[in-house]
Amino acid sequence: MKRLFDIISSLIVLVLLFPFFLLVAIWIMLDSQGGVFYRQVRVGMDGKKFNLLKFRSMTVGADKSGQLTIGNDARITRSGKFIRKTKFDEFPQLINVIKGEMSIVGPRPEVPRYVKLYTEDQKKVLTVRPGLTDYASLEYFDEQSILGASDDPEMSYINEVLPAKLNLNLKYIAEQSLLVDFKIIFRTIGKIFN
Repeated sequence: MKRLFDIISSLIVLVLLFPFFLLVAIWIMLDSQGGVFYRQVRVGMDGKKFNLLKFRSMTVGADKSGQLTIGNDARITRSGKFIRKTKFDEFPQLINVIKGEMSIVGPRPEVPRYVKLYTEDQKKVLTVRPGLTDYASLEYFDEQSILGASDDPEMSYINEVLPAKLNLNLKYIAEQSLLVDFKIIFRTIGKIFN
């Protein structure tokens, strides 16, 4: 049922919002040099790596100076500020969902660098498909600002944010059901429009 819901809902959203996606793509192209999409290697179910898709919100090559986005990051483009704030940059991941690499709801997929730090217990998050949103996404909706207030964002992420997010991921795995998924989806929509 979950997989069927993922495919049908992803197709519906992609079709309904296609005109808006087109406008965003044009804005990104006019706003800065580079492609419309950004691809980043993430770790999915069973530890399999895949290319996560996003609308590009930063200057080309921005990830070479760090994978964390912190505070008012100068690498973020003008269009990027809007699509990040509204989480619109995440919508291309619906293609990842249709391909079976992701789900609508599930633990957010992490980059290999941080997955290497997982404990055996934390690796349980790799037993399910990663998702667009989950408990951790709701709790750390404004993660960029949280890390921006830290003296050492990288260490704050590794020692505080990442373990807290993984605990929430494990909570989701223990509680997962279609009802829980719907609650998380509606809470996510509420956060975006709040």
